[in-house]
Amino acid sequence: MNIDAPTFEVTKACHFDAAHRLPAGPPDSPYTRLHGHSFQVEATLRGPATSPIGWVEDLGALDSALKAACQELDHSLLNDHPGLESPTLEALCVFFAERLSARFPSLARVVVARPTNGERCSLALK
Repeated sequence: MNIDAPTFEVTKACHFDAAHRLPAGPPDSPYTRLHGHSFQVEATLRGPATSPIGWVEDLGALDSALKAACQELDHSLLNDHPGLESPTLEALCVFFAERLSARFPSLARVVVARPTNGERCSLALK
């Protein structure tokens, strides 16, 4: 490990609640029926700590952008959002990555989880 030029990962998280259904799910499965979940989203930035402050990125800015993206989906029907017509965990990872990557080029990973049932999906970007 090169301790003279370390690479760090910093992460922020937010939560939202939403309903969805998987229109192309297996016939007669619970996935095709309208139901809801509580979701947790984590966005991770990777890079060196830069001068003069000594951080990878302003975590307050990441927090604001991530919360704004969560607010788009909170208490909504996910299927109604462009790109989420089939709102899988994978599609949700892409949704958040698309909203964050332009502002945060060091975005390295997006994780979307449904903590109440132990499910999570991770999208690695770097």
